[in-house]
Amino acid sequence: MLELLTSPEAWIALLALVTMEIVLGIDNLVFVAIVTNKLPDAQRPMARRIGIGLALVLRLVLLGAIAWIIGLTTPVFDLGFVGPVGEHGQPAFETAFSWRDLILLAGGAFLVWKATSEIHQKVETGRSGEAAEKTSGPAGSAFTAVIVQIVLLDLVFSIDSILTAVGMTTDVPIMMTAVVIAVGIMYWASGPVARFVHDNPTVVMLALAFLLMIGMVLIAEGFGMHVPKGYIYAAMAFSAFVEGLNLATGRRRGGRRPAEGASSG
Repeated sequence: MLELLTSPEAWIALLALVTMEIVLGIDNLVFVAIVTNKLPDAQRPMARRIGIGLALVLRLVLLGAIAWIIGLTTPVFDLGFVGPVGEHGQPAFETAFSWRDLILLAGGAFLVWKATSEIHQKVETGRSGEAAEKTSGPAGSAFTAVIVQIVLLDLVFSIDSILTAVGMTTDVPIMMTAVVIAVGIMYWASGPVARFVHDNPTVVMLALAFLLMIGMVLIAEGFGMHVPKGYIYAAMAFSAFVEGLNLATGRRRGGRRPAEGASSG
């Protein structure tokens, strides 16, 4: 352990892993903000704390079983046919599936279903997610459902990020330290992000579109089609930048109206 503390390579690996975990955690943070904002105001902070706390425990447990996690990439069955051939003569997608592939497919399908149902609800009913949630079922069951959704989705993201981290370092203490730091930052940022999403309803639709895109990427990854994450996050950053300009423009116009009304009187 002391060797890791005095090794420049270890510190570089830690910094790279923390950065990667934070970037990958953006997806999770958006999902936490959307599902917890459907709860009553008094329950939202507790749901975020419990959900992110359980996510940290889950990731540390998975890191402790890292040999088992690596084994999830071993194919468990093969459909036994040759899929469509791509432009380079390689199969367009894999027909042999590992447990990792199945987990990614299930997580992607869940995200697509969740984002699509939320978008449909907002487009068709015109009600806020908060109002709609208050009309469906007891508060206790809604709280439990939110926690379960956060933990299940974090399981998908955790397995994917751990397998990515293995390619960067094989030192489990470094990976655990990176996870603790990244989840701590997520915990600190979850409240402001959730409040921002709640106070700006137009951002919710953008966030749901992000989740829909991420779900499709997970499904593609499950079929063995690698999608460079850089393209995904660049598109998300650009969309968020444009939405930020729209919000700033709306606030500026809103601030000018009273002054214009006063001057005309």
